Amino acid sequence: MSKAPSPTTAPKGQMMAVVTTGNGGYDKLDYRPMPIPQPGPGEVLLQVLAAGMNNTEINTRLGWYSSSVTTDTSGQADAQETRAEDKDDGGWNGATPFPIIQGTDCCGRVVALGQGVDAALMGTRALVRACMRPNGYEVMDNIWMASDFDGAFAQFVKVPASEVFPVSCDWSDAELATIPCAYGTAENMLHRAGLGPDDTVLVTGASGGVGSATVQLARRRGARVIAITSPSKSDLIRDLGADQVLSRDADLVATLGEMSVSLVVDNVAGPGFPTMLKLLKRGGRYVSSGAIAGPMVSLDMRDMYLKDIRLIGTTAWDAPVFANLISYIEAGEIRPLLAKTFPLSEIVTAQKEFLQKSHVGNFVLIPPAP
Repeated sequence: MSKAPSPTTAPKGQMMAVVTTGNGGYDKLDYRPMPIPQPGPGEVLLQVLAAGMNNTEINTRLGWYSSSVTTDTSGQADAQETRAEDKDDGGWNGATPFPIIQGTDCCGRVVALGQGVDAALMGTRALVRACMRPNGYEVMDNIWMASDFDGAFAQFVKVPASEVFPVSCDWSDAELATIPCAYGTAENMLHRAGLGPDDTVLVTGASGGVGSATVQLARRRGARVIAITSPSKSDLIRDLGADQVLSRDADLVATLGEMSVSLVVDNVAGPGFPTMLKLLKRGGRYVSSGAIAGPMVSLDMRDMYLKDIRLIGTTAWDAPVFANLISYIEAGEIRPLLAKTFPLSEIVTAQKEFLQKSHVGNFVLIPPAP
């Protein structure tokens, strides 16, 4: 009977981190020293090399996931300087456990192992699977790094060893940090909806992190891809593999025709939702993991049941999703969309620019070297 690996010594002392102290504006982002976390049994400590930035960090800080909020996320730039009381349902699983270190996307290097962790992980460069299924994949229970426990907006982060995926490629740390949340969410939607080469898929919000990832991943699966974005970003989205790119202002029914697509991937929702169901063929699927144009939509039940449409909600990542992404990276089948990097200490500047929505792809924060 083999002996379980012994733990390795983790760095001691303090690290720099961005601590989100509650629901509210930029004043809730506090860049300050924090104790370096120590890995327990079954855990590893990673030095964070780069941390991607997403809508979800801003939405969680603002408490947008609360049922009391009915507005869109695209206008949140105007709300950043306001203070708000902490919401008991403002996170993905109820109340966010403030104070918390956010940062859902982590590219890091394993620098210490807890008891029982395979020694082969030591020193590897890896991505962290941010969506974790602690009760198994037979149920939808899930917890998220940076929403339910401390994340990657820091020099170090500890996570379960089972969620660490070494990756071998020539991408930079910042490029790898664009992958976990956006590409994991996109791949999960396509996996759950069963996208195949015979499908025609419509992707809304195609220039965002999840949208641009969806375009690439849908093209990789051989589907015909129709993307919706602003005219200024059309050429780049076409370069990612979209067969047809339409403006956000286009009359989609007039342009494409009713019952013209078999799958809609829609993280926009809001007022445009009814049109999505008009576009779906009989037996079509609608899949979503967000609602940046607003969570409240108008649903004509006749469009749904008379056409045998399936509505698919996705938050919990399915078992194959993250391993799939690692294989795509290592095989050179997808490419990163790194829009810009910022020092971790400049997170407020990064989030302000992020909310202008003038970029394509992902922003990444770089912690200082320890």
